[in-house]
Amino acid sequence: MLDYTGKSANKLKEKTLYLLDMDGTIYNENEIFDGTSEFLEEIERRGGQYVFITNNSSKSVEDYVQKVRAMGIKAEYENFYTSGQATAMYLKENYPNQVVYCMGTKSLIKELREAGIEVVTEVDERAGVVLLGFDTENTSEKIRNTCIMLGRDVAYLATNPDLVCPVSFGYIPDCGSMSIMLKNATGKEPFFIGKPEPIMVNCVLKKLNCKREDAVIVGDRLYTDIKTGANAQVDTICVLSGEASMEDILQGEVEPTYIFKSVKEIYEGLTEETEL
Repeated sequence: MLDYTGKSANKLKEKTLYLLDMDGTIYNENEIFDGTSEFLEEIERRGGQYVFITNNSSKSVEDYVQKVRAMGIKAEYENFYTSGQATAMYLKENYPNQVVYCMGTKSLIKELREAGIEVVTEVDERAGVVLLGFDTENTSEKIRNTCIMLGRDVAYLATNPDLVCPVSFGYIPDCGSMSIMLKNATGKEPFFIGKPEPIMVNCVLKKLNCKREDAVIVGDRLYTDIKTGANAQVDTICVLSGEASMEDILQGEVEPTYIFKSVKEIYEGLTEETEL
């Protein structure tokens, strides 16, 4: 089994946990990539398991389950760990009982509240934390209110640092770009919870009692997916089906363990017959 550069990737056949990015890796917006279903089925056939770890906080786990099932992907609640879930955990551990002002989607706000966090969406003096999510429901009023809140003495967090999110026609600004917009207005920068911080990976490994050497991260972004692997000391696969190009990899500071054009090619490598 060889990767895109001709490097031996036979160690992938021994992996028991695949930590998969979603946007740009297994699908693009609402279109599943060729080979995704076969790849996931092969992981299970080999006795392994897969967990989707996504930085996209605009949707809740419930939303994601419905989304991927509509594409024909077999998935349950346990197959997901999102930056929204990681943020809820981080808030409860580091800012217990704090009121949180959130600039995010209704799904993110609902998920945080269901986790027991008091969330407000209007200017509120009680809030000690400002949280920025990937807000696909953004308005000028939300931006104004967030700037007012950031003018106060509050902790400032964001769900993920992604600059863009891939869609059918190209890209749209993601949470990282929204944070730059707010920095230009307020001078403040958030602490990012999602990838490349190892928080999400560490939580999944602990939950599933899996060793780092038995896991591999599959994603399309160097500064989130691949850097997460470096930070969490887990092998990585960069697929060229999303944001990163081969030129980006060659010029980048973070080097993936393996490179494949797509998850379809990973599947083909896993199922190829070994020559005697």
